[in-house]
Amino acid sequence: MNPYVEILRPGNAIMGAISIVLIALIDKTISIPIILAIITVFFETAAGNVINDCFDYDIDLINKPERPIPSGRISLRKGKNYAYLLFLAGTICGFSISYLTNNWIPFIIVLIADVILYLYAYKLKATPLIGNLAVGFMTGFGFVFGGYTINNPSIVMTSIFLGFFAFVMTTAREIVKDIEDIEGDKADGAKTLPILIGEKVPALIAAILIIIDSALCPILYFHHIFGIYYLVVIAVAVLMFLYCAMSIIKSQNRNTAAKVAKYLKIGMLIAFVAFIFGSF
Repeated sequence: MNPYVEILRPGNAIMGAISIVLIALIDKTISIPIILAIITVFFETAAGNVINDCFDYDIDLINKPERPIPSGRISLRKGKNYAYLLFLAGTICGFSISYLTNNWIPFIIVLIADVILYLYAYKLKATPLIGNLAVGFMTGFGFVFGGYTINNPSIVMTSIFLGFFAFVMTTAREIVKDIEDIEGDKADGAKTLPILIGEKVPALIAAILIIIDSALCPILYFHHIFGIYYLVVIAVAVLMFLYCAMSIIKSQNRNTAAKVAKYLKIGMLIAFVAFIFGSF
């Protein structure tokens, strides 16, 4: 894969953009602002991934040496310039949405996202729990961005609920990833939660967050936001989530943490599919 595509982590960027698609499906609408919102989230997520790799250069030499920057396929300077270009593209798209809709909340959301994504890569990632919460917040922010792009009050409320679901589950996954990356983080002097207090308590926190989100899933059906098809598909995701919660409580070794982080990501993708099916 071309290193300039690989460093975007296109799978993650597309997954972020799916939040807008889901909100559009719920509202059963499509428009130029919605298309721009999808592009905006892709650019912003990609920019966050690239700038994160730039600041994580030393850590990735240990944890992920195959990535484009530590492997030498992209220089650190070119990586930073690439990130700034992506941030600019996302910000221009966000401005365009607000200009077209005469609603400046989407543009403000993009500006806030620019700041948080940069601060996360620069400083927040190494801050215990705050870094995890920042990533979760940004994931949930995508849904809210979609809601305010459409700017229908009922859709805004639905987007906030879905954003909360994404926030909680992503925060749990980030804590699990900290357990997985503890060796490299220690070498770089980072002070993540597992480094400061050990792996057991963070694993318990992650498991509790996963269980809370799993318990919230049926609410979207009982409040008539989604139909019966949602309930059928989301059951698969919930079973996977609960398996992850039990696994990380039982064992906090690196292999288990890596597996749980992977399964949580798959579970979230299944949940997104459930949102789509539930809209029909």
